[in-house]
Amino acid sequence: MARNYDDLETRSADRRASDLAKALPELITHAQANSPAMAAHLDGIDAAAVTDRDALAKLPVLRKSALQDAQKKQPPFGGFGVGAVSDYAHIFQSPGPIYEPGQTSHDWWRVGRFLHACGIGSEDIVQNCFSYHLTPAGMMFENGAHAVGAAVVPAGTGQSELQAQAAAAIGVTTYAGTPDFLKVILDSAEEQGLDLARITKAAVSGGALFPSLRQDYRDRGIACLQCYATADFGNVAYESEAMEGMIVDEGVLVEIVTPGTGNPVPDGDVGEVIVTSFSRDYPLIRFATGDLSAVMPGASPCGRTNMRIQGWMGRADQTAKVRGMFVRPEQVAALVEKHDEVQRARVVITRAEDRDEMTVQVEAGDADAAAIEESLQGILKVRGTVEIVEPGALPNDGKVIDDQRSYE
Repeated sequence: MARNYDDLETRSADRRASDLAKALPELITHAQANSPAMAAHLDGIDAAAVTDRDALAKLPVLRKSALQDAQKKQPPFGGFGVGAVSDYAHIFQSPGPIYEPGQTSHDWWRVGRFLHACGIGSEDIVQNCFSYHLTPAGMMFENGAHAVGAAVVPAGTGQSELQAQAAAAIGVTTYAGTPDFLKVILDSAEEQGLDLARITKAAVSGGALFPSLRQDYRDRGIACLQCYATADFGNVAYESEAMEGMIVDEGVLVEIVTPGTGNPVPDGDVGEVIVTSFSRDYPLIRFATGDLSAVMPGASPCGRTNMRIQGWMGRADQTAKVRGMFVRPEQVAALVEKHDEVQRARVVITRAEDRDEMTVQVEAGDADAAAIEESLQGILKVRGTVEIVEPGALPNDGKVIDDQRSYE
């Protein structure tokens, strides 16, 4: 098996920049011409001028709430699709609900790149334990398995005893599914006296892969790698054998921004994951996933040169209600923007004597707390106390709203 899926994975920084300078204008031009909703979203944007990350960062962010609203008005895809609905092979439903299109063409979800990094190929039989019910995960991984030449057992979720029996009888070599369900199958096989020693690879997603669980699989002779994928995009980033962060997929561009904004954060800072897809069938541009992550410095030791991220680090959807009023991340960002002396801000919500209390911690070397409190009332519509802290004092966890109230 070739070490890399293709030569895109090992491009130099100069070649990446050159390729991006060509790909971004082509993508935006295509979206403006063929996706009515994206054309409206990017109204007035000169595609030819968007040739790098800095220019892309000036484009508006597309949020899931806007996508949902558009889909309600114009089902199923809200005008974000390309061509007729019947041009797509599948229509999926994710929680929200949000509807996503799917195709069956070669590695459409780009999961094949991840499976190749797992060492999965034409010699393998993949027991695909992702759901095939409404959501796209099952089809995503089946499509990826076919892209690397593997056979697929479309097992879906549940029925661990039958899953163990099927894996033993068929001679399955690879598991695909959520991280913890493989252990359920393996334990069931042991209880039934079944031999699943031929399973030596696992490709997982959709949940936390705890170090102890990965070690348990390693002790059983199973190499387990994970990817970060979404229903909107398919594969976004994936682990390689180096297991040092997640390498961004070659078919998307990832930005990490301050939650509630479209403003990129410095590398290493935790922020919201914004994804631009280069798909010609479903070209979502600067789509806010609502997930948190951070950029890792340098390139992976495995030789793949694309940007790395830490993986999933929580949710950026931090909207909270304080004394009957919603406080949103974008309001906190507006407060920071209004005061040049403020570098970062964090709203801390507590409960005292059956009353909501709000403290806004701001990083600033020298600031007028009273002036910031006045802005606070005008922007957040809720009175609160401003606490000045030293630059760098706030945790690097991506939180701009920290709701500490107990709901038990």
